[in-house]
Amino acid sequence: MGKITKRLLSLLVVSSIVVSTAACSGSKDESAETATPETEVANKEKVEFKDISTNIRGNKTPTQEQKDEVNNTMNDTYLGDLFEQKIPQDYSAYPYKKDVTLNVWMPADPQIPDMNNHAVQKQVEKLTGIKVNFITPPVGQEADAFTLMISSGELPDIIINPERYPGGLEAGVNDGAYLDLTDKMEKYAPNYTAWRNSDEMRRKTTVTDSGKLLGFYGIAPYSEWTWFGMLIKKEALEKTGMEVPNTIEEWHAFLKKCKEVGYSEPLNYGSTYGQIFTGIINGAFGVWDWTFLDGNGKVAWGPAQPKAKEYLATMQQWNKEGLLNRDWATADFNQRMASAISGKTAVMMDSPDTMWSYWKQQNNIDFVGALNPVLNAGDKSATTYKNFKRTGRAAAITTKCKDVEAAMAWLDFNYSKKGWEILNYGEYGTMHLIDENGKPYFPEDSYIYKDPDGQPVATTLLKYRMHTWPDIRDEHNSNPLIVAKGSYSGEIRKYWTENMDTSMAVPPITFTQEEASREAELGNQLSTLRGEYFAKIIMGELPVDAYDKFLNEAKKMGLDEFLSIHQAALDRYNQR
Repeated sequence: MGKITKRLLSLLVVSSIVVSTAACSGSKDESAETATPETEVANKEKVEFKDISTNIRGNKTPTQEQKDEVNNTMNDTYLGDLFEQKIPQDYSAYPYKKDVTLNVWMPADPQIPDMNNHAVQKQVEKLTGIKVNFITPPVGQEADAFTLMISSGELPDIIINPERYPGGLEAGVNDGAYLDLTDKMEKYAPNYTAWRNSDEMRRKTTVTDSGKLLGFYGIAPYSEWTWFGMLIKKEALEKTGMEVPNTIEEWHAFLKKCKEVGYSEPLNYGSTYGQIFTGIINGAFGVWDWTFLDGNGKVAWGPAQPKAKEYLATMQQWNKEGLLNRDWATADFNQRMASAISGKTAVMMDSPDTMWSYWKQQNNIDFVGALNPVLNAGDKSATTYKNFKRTGRAAAITTKCKDVEAAMAWLDFNYSKKGWEILNYGEYGTMHLIDENGKPYFPEDSYIYKDPDGQPVATTLLKYRMHTWPDIRDEHNSNPLIVAKGSYSGEIRKYWTENMDTSMAVPPITFTQEEASREAELGNQLSTLRGEYFAKIIMGELPVDAYDKFLNEAKKMGLDEFLSIHQAALDRYNQR
């Protein structure tokens, strides 16, 4: 079923539930609204704690009593202020005043068999007094399960990844599936409100063009480092006797030399999850994978840029010379990792966090990071990836919510100082300790690194903490693949970030309900067209000149309209 058909179906069904769900904010909300903001503040109980920082900071062998005080209470006096803006500390809503269980729908993670038994979520439940029942569809069936759920009108209290709704959050609100939280945020989500308003970029990326607050977003204390790029096995540099390449010409020479010394498929180029269009190689030609900002700050489409044929000719030649993995058009993650650790691969286009786990930690293969290639010596390496302090996942509260205040309180905990500690670092004692400055850290004997079940760090980072969530994600300090003893993943990511131009990156724009349907329709068509033509040209099934037909078809398909929709959204974003 196509997106538009799904949208029409959801419109018909969701509209039928609006009346029956209007009471989800109930008379309780209406009576609460009669209180003035001053009254609400006056009635809030200020939560104060005994200072336990001298007992916890720098303590490498805490007693069970000390562990319990940290893990089972809201006391956060031992935590330092580590960022430019202070993390909020409003705990007045906890423990929640009523017995409530929230149903939360979220996509499944193959590394987490049962979210209802997740250690972090159990701890959050204990601290907030709010029980949660997680509903997760089978892996690979998320899209169909979401469509069925929306169409049936049987909505949970909270949906994680609510952007799946055709047209996004705003369409979901307009259709009666999600709640508009604008008038409730300040009262029922004081931590989220304070945190998003403490920085202009966080504020701007978490509000709609019309000033509405429709959900809770993952928002970071900083712009996270670039996470994806060119990674080279050190042994390949040693065997070839060559330096880290920079220009496309140097990369060509390096890959040919790698093949000569025994790497049969030196560049692991792509996969079914989109690596061929990341902008890593095509960006050197200005042929970015999707939309980008041109030199005038206007939205442009990468596949339609002047040097596209030059890029395609280059990749067609590299493919013909056997420099790419033969299964680049179809390989899934596991196939790519199997190839990566074999003697066939010299270079990966991937995350240094992932490859530190697969290459270094599990197979003792050292590697280095290279900047994205450039066309000419002296050109500035560039990427369209830029983190706008929006990260992780989002959450929306539905119109079927049984207790909106409880749902907001549960989500709001994630943006408190205690929530930041628990969600990023897991349980105190078994997962993390606190250093002399009040900063959480993973000791070497942490379950993160020495899992009793023998799981690798790539799994424990999901098993014992929340890696992508609606919260304050502290990626640089709490990603165990970055901060592990001996890891240089963070150094590579920081190097990339500080040495690549991101001026062409498009911020997180949003579309109106009318735009969203058309943008999705055109985007799907253009993406399919690009995928078919580019893949066939690179594989030699079509000549490079077939690109001209591709561009004509793209224009007939509505490329100009597609760009105008994006430009209008960008203009509105800039006015927020």
